[in-house]
Amino acid sequence: MFIDGFPSCLKETVQKLTEQIPLKTYNNIKVCETEEKITYSLGGQSINFPYRIYVHEMENEVFSKMSDKEKMIISCIYSRSCDGFVREKHIRNLLSMEYPEWVVPYIFKVCDEYVVEILQIVYENLKDRNTESIKQFCANNRISFCKSYNRMVSYWNEFYRCDCYRYENYIGRKLFIECFGATRTMNCSK
Repeated sequence: MFIDGFPSCLKETVQKLTEQIPLKTYNNIKVCETEEKITYSLGGQSINFPYRIYVHEMENEVFSKMSDKEKMIISCIYSRSCDGFVREKHIRNLLSMEYPEWVVPYIFKVCDEYVVEILQIVYENLKDRNTESIKQFCANNRISFCKSYNRMVSYWNEFYRCDCYRYENYIGRKLFIECFGATRTMNCSK
């Protein structure tokens, strides 16, 4: 679980941490993670991680004793949780820290999903920051970026159009344009 979701220099740490994750799943389902993987290029390496995980969170007592780097790794992992509240909690945690480049794919991925509250949290935390490294990550993963952009638009259309009729005002659009560098020349509409 998640060994390939981080740069190879973190492999041992990730292995150690994933062994501490409880294997108890929500509703006692038989799998801990989806077969579907998310794949990005990061610093010349290919990383991939499960679209969703179904395991319960580790105890706060265990989490609180970890180093900042270990907490970031665990928060990246739980940002893929099937529970939106767990995803939100761990994205907040990541955004509250000075995070390295390997955290970006996890922050980015939650932004093409249907929980608008998470989009608002990410936007509020990034709008006044220098997001050049995130924009570079998005440019380096253009096909995935465009797919994510289109998913975000689709969720707006399906769930949030009544609350935010004008797409130009939608928080997801603001996030993708201002913080992630979406432009018309990317031609994500194809």
